Amino acid sequence: MNTEKIDFILKRRSIRKYTTQPVNDEIIELLLKAAMSAPSAVGKDPWRFIIVKDKKLKQRIVEQLPNGKMMSEAPVGIVVLGDINAAHSNLPGYLLQDCSAAIENLLLAASSLGLGAVWLGVYPREERMNHIKTVFNSPENIIPVACIAVGYPAEKKEARTRYNPNFVHFEKWESK
Repeated sequence: MNTEKIDFILKRRSIRKYTTQPVNDEIIELLLKAAMSAPSAVGKDPWRFIIVKDKKLKQRIVEQLPNGKMMSEAPVGIVVLGDINAAHSNLPGYLLQDCSAAIENLLLAASSLGLGAVWLGVYPREERMNHIKTVFNSPENIIPVACIAVGYPAEKKEARTRYNPNFVHFEKWESK
């Protein structure tokens, strides 16, 4: 089967090394438009974003992200947060689904625009969430979900899929 129509998805890879080329504000806005085009439970759109270009602030963010040191070297950091008061029925589960869909849209858009990006998990680790809340002095109703490092890639990775037929069941659960 031809994968041509989904190549933009298969080519999206986690990029952890970036050039020093800046990412302009028009491109950042495109990324955010893509993110905010994601589906959201009952159209509540609880996602919120903080754009970070300041190197010292990015370094401060990654102090509590043990696998996120590359964000301090990326031209742009995007902090993804959710407003629990805006989430469907004020439930964290809906907030997380909505923010995750927005993150995936943003990652796919970054790749299609020739950028590299990597998703750095914050939620559900309390120490990470509290750190982000402290760094940005965010109110109680704002829940840090993830950080995304974005920049022009200084590494190339081949397209791939992680498709595994053992993870697929038809009509019922089958032990494999």
